[in-house]
Parts: sequence; C-alpha cells; structure tokens
Amino acid sequence: MAASAEPRAGSGTTAPAGGTAPRERPSRVLGGVRALVLDTDGVITDSARVHAAAWKEAFDAALRDHPPADPAQRRPFDAAEDYRRHVDGKSRLDGAAAFLASRAVGLPEGDPEDPPGTDTVRAVAALKDRLFTERLRAGGIEAYPGTVRLLRAMNLSGTPCAAASASRHAPELLESAGVREMVDAVVDGAESARLGLPGKPDPALFLEAARRLDADPGEAAVVEDALAGVEAGRRGGFGLVIGVDRAADAPGADPAAEATAARDLHLHGADVVVRDLAELLEPPGPEPAGGPP
Repeated sequence: MAASAEPRAGSGTTAPAGGTAPRERPSRVLGGVRALVLDTDGVITDSARVHAAAWKEAFDAALRDHPPADPAQRRPFDAAEDYRRHVDGKSRLDGAAAFLASRAVGLPEGDPEDPPGTDTVRAVAALKDRLFTERLRAGGIEAYPGTVRLLRAMNLSGTPCAAASASRHAPELLESAGVREMVDAVVDGAESARLGLPGKPDPALFLEAARRLDADPGEAAVVEDALAGVEAGRRGGFGLVIGVDRAADAPGADPAAEATAARDLHLHGADVVVRDLAELLEPPGPEPAGGPP
C-alpha cells in the first residue's frame, strides 16, 4: 500500500490533533533551508526501478535489432549501472540518445511522431514510454516511507516543497503514491517542454521549481538520486544539494558498487549523501509550546 499524505501546515488543512504528540523535525542538516525541491523518481516514489525495467526491455530490443560492430558493446543493458550513468534524471529522448551513443548504435534521431520501435532514437524512446505506462497501470507505485516522513516534517514546519521530474508521468506517480497534496508545486516533463526548459544537468527544471515556491536557490535544497540531477543542483547555485544513494536497495547489491555510487554523487556536486530521507530527521520529540514553529 502506498504511504499516505498528512495535512500540511499553512495549506488550509488541519494539522494532526494533539499539540503535545511526539513529532519528527527536520535535522540540523536542513537548518537554514527555506524551501525543498525533490526529484520524483527514486527520491519521492519507488518508480526508478520501473523506469529501469522499461528501458532495459527497449534497449535490449534495439541492441538485438541493431547490433554494434564491437561484440563487447552488444551486452544487455544493465538496469543498475547503465541506468545510473546514462539515463537516470534525463529526459526520455536525452536518455535514449545517451545510452545508444555509449554503445555506438548509430540510429537517426527520427521524428516526434515515430511509433514505438527500434529504428530511430525517438522510436526507442517511444517504446520505453509504452512499456513504462503498461507497467505503471498494471501495478501501483509507492512512496518511500522515509520521504513521506520528511515531507510531513517539512509541511508541519511550514517549509514549502516542490516535486520536479524530467518525466511527464510525475503527476500521475505522485497521485498514485498518495503524496501529491504534500508538495506545493510540481514541475514535470510536460511543463518543461511547454516552457522550453533544457534537461539536466542544466538547472532550469530545479530553478523553475524554486521560482514557483518563491524561494531563492541559495536558501533552498535540492534532493536527487541521479548524477545529472545533483550536478544540476550544484550548477543552479542551490544552498544545499542532497544526494540519495539507493544502490544498497538494489537486488543483489554489490558493496563496491554502492561505495562507487555514493562517491559519484559527491563528485557530481552533492554536499550530503544519504541512503534514505529519514536520515534527515531528528528523533521524535514533544511539541513545543504554541504548536509547530
């Protein structure tokens, strides 16, 4: 079952009853943060694995239909490492182009109207989107419990939050996971296309999210699990860039790969790396007199 949203302070809803009930608070790491911008896939919702599975099926089909000249480049798409390095955090078209180029698969870009297939980059991207949508409709997407806890704490402290994503599916994912009401703004792939925003690692997506929260980037934090995303946060001048390393959650996780993932997040611009957003919370304590700050 997806984690459910809680009422937000200052949102017109009523906070949980019982002013003296124990509650969690943002940790000192978030001290001075006036707004929080979170990536969606892999940070708020456990949907990165579904994206990765859809990309694997689409890319493996492309590699079979258009095998690279070098036999070593014909190996299947790695849903962990290839996804992290070439696809995660990027728009669908940019991700398709990046991976295919990494394997020397020289497909033409094609046209926006190309149907799902393997003969153009846009066709491969369309195939991935169809496969992802099928998986999304077949089974629900859940929010990470630690992220829900952090959003609840930020809501109760009056700190505005936004969800940002290169995916056009972000609003549907947030609704499905029951957390749409916990964020004050959503900037997704459809909005990016409408506004003509460049993809990550350009910071435009995050800067637009901060603008919608009426927040100065220097006083805001970005939370990202993708290398392109943490680089975007750093380029955008955000006061705090938090990397989320989910490598340990992957099936058959390799400790060496996990260490590499955390290191790469730091190298690309993360100030802090956590495995779960619950690490950004203080232990529960009694409600201060007068209610939430």
